[in-house]
Amino acid sequence: MTTVASSPESERSSPRGQVVIELLSSMRFAISLLTIICIASVIGTVLKQNEPTNNYINQFGPFWAELFATLKLNTVYSAWWFLLILAFLVVSTSLCIARNTPKILVDLKNYKENIREQSLKAFHHKAEGHLNEAPEAAAKRLGALLATGGWKVKLQERDTPSGKGWMLAAKAGAANKIGYIAAHSAIVLVCVGGLLDGDLAVRAQMWFGGKEIYNGGGLIADVPAQHRLSERNPAFRANLLVAEDTASGTAILNQSNGILLQDLPFVIELKKFIVEYYSTGMPKLFASDIIIHDKATGEKREARVEVNHPASFKGINIYQSSFDDGGSSVKLQAVPIAAATQSFEVEGTIGGSTDLTNGNEKMSLEFTGLRVINVENMSSGEGLNGTAVDVRKVDLRSSVEARLGAGHKTTQTKELRNVGPSVSYKLRDAAGQAREYNNYMLPVDAGDGVPVFLLGMREVPSEPFRYLRPPADENSELTGFIRLRAALDTPELRDRAVQRYARKAVDPKRPELTQQLADSAARSLGLFAGLEQVQGKPVSGLQALADFLEANVPEAERPRAGEMFVRILNGALYELDAVAREQAGVKPLPDAQVQGFMTQAVLALSDAPFYPAPMTFLLKDFKQVQASVFQVARAPGQSIVYLGCALLILGIFAMLYVRDRRLWVWLSPQGEGSQASVALSSNRKTMDVDREFDQLSARLLGRSEKTP
Repeated sequence: MTTVASSPESERSSPRGQVVIELLSSMRFAISLLTIICIASVIGTVLKQNEPTNNYINQFGPFWAELFATLKLNTVYSAWWFLLILAFLVVSTSLCIARNTPKILVDLKNYKENIREQSLKAFHHKAEGHLNEAPEAAAKRLGALLATGGWKVKLQERDTPSGKGWMLAAKAGAANKIGYIAAHSAIVLVCVGGLLDGDLAVRAQMWFGGKEIYNGGGLIADVPAQHRLSERNPAFRANLLVAEDTASGTAILNQSNGILLQDLPFVIELKKFIVEYYSTGMPKLFASDIIIHDKATGEKREARVEVNHPASFKGINIYQSSFDDGGSSVKLQAVPIAAATQSFEVEGTIGGSTDLTNGNEKMSLEFTGLRVINVENMSSGEGLNGTAVDVRKVDLRSSVEARLGAGHKTTQTKELRNVGPSVSYKLRDAAGQAREYNNYMLPVDAGDGVPVFLLGMREVPSEPFRYLRPPADENSELTGFIRLRAALDTPELRDRAVQRYARKAVDPKRPELTQQLADSAARSLGLFAGLEQVQGKPVSGLQALADFLEANVPEAERPRAGEMFVRILNGALYELDAVAREQAGVKPLPDAQVQGFMTQAVLALSDAPFYPAPMTFLLKDFKQVQASVFQVARAPGQSIVYLGCALLILGIFAMLYVRDRRLWVWLSPQGEGSQASVALSSNRKTMDVDREFDQLSARLLGRSEKTP
């Protein structure tokens, strides 16, 4: 016979599969996965998800945009590595449950009544006492007493040298171990529900079903079938925009590099969209009255969809997501900023565009947005009327009061006011470059008593709008400013204004100063209009006067010379406005409005050359059509996630607030009575356990005598 001896190393070594299972089911592996998921969730919260690539390039630059796309940080929750981590977490937690649940179930059934009486002396919580009853009678009485306190009890009879002894084993708090199973099962259910409700089903159809992302244009009805998902798609979450008095049955799933279309088994018709606003201009309530048309049966069902109050049809939930413009019609008037441009009117629809020509120059006017309500903060230092703050001012009383009282009290005063409708549009040149404009329909009084038109412009969407603020005339129109702007570019009108100003400003007794003042006024107007170059560069506006003084006037005399130049410029511009009004047959500006109008006109004329378009478009009339943005979702994992959340709450509550306790009472014969030894164990050492043991030993033994 041949005996094959195995080495101790081979006996201790475990199969490779067992090692992998040990790793996957270990607590450290699960915690590592949860840490990565938490970090990824933070990234997904901070970084906007599923935005167009150009938005990331504009905000972060090409390098970071490419890095985000490579690591899928712009689509964290649908990234392959995020889904893989979730899958590993499900496997790890499931293995952990599979390994420990049998042990927990066995432990729940086991009273551990076979413990030796000598072992009770090793417990931290232990006590001894003498009972006047026989061991059997004492065991039954104590068992009944513990049962009334919620303990589960089991009795065992043993033979001892002195006679029959009884071991009483009791347990309580078994829900603590059930909580362990519930909490870990909850993690599995939540992850499985998340995988089901994610875009895993959509990706599977793209991988195995031949579906492709669509990044073209055109009508939704013309999109080919390979870019559409079936009505039987088991899980999706898409957006659906429906304008008032229209219907749609095709939703859009936004992807990082395009879209997918999701056909719905029904059509949503929007009858009416309702929106209410707070005084701050924020929406207080928006809801949609809809009619759901079943494609299969033709059934019609009316419903109202509000925020946090969705409608449901055929297992698909319809949520009120937001609202948008549904194709409002607008009428714009082109107002010339440059003198050579003629005024005209143009009509269009929000979301549409029209072509414009200016000689050989061709542009496209794109109507991008209409806002009927614009609530602005008109207080000093904020909003449209922002002013500088005197940092030298010290007001101790105001500073202390501003920091006392209610927690929501702020140190800034707000004056909110609705300043009326506004329209936004883009002017795109032949090369495809576009600038975005935002103009308010009505003149706005920013607090200084002079109503101005707000003409906003920005180069890229990431920048705030910069506003040109021409003053409104006595008819609340921009005509007065445009007339003055054109007169500034007309030599004949400038000469007439200069001569008139010189005659009025010079004392009739000193006529020899008339021509000298006229020359100074002509020089001021010429510099302001940009007719001269200063230090070899073209410049206009107030900057031209400043550069001229810096180049030609000694530094010590500049304040006095500057004051004189500004006074002459203001007088000449006033006469220029009067001359322009006379030529147009318009009455002079009322005296109460002269100073405010001219002050703001000087500032606007100085900034006008920097306006990048020869014209601006003012909103003359509009007809608003609102649209509702719905989120439609088929979420088979929603119930699973809810169940997982309930189990998680119960499991954590059980593990934190329920203590698993074991109690043993050994009763051995002693004379006519019995000697009792009591011991208690708990999974958590707290002061409550100490107090509970003192109470138990007092009830069971009639006194509390702890053995040191």
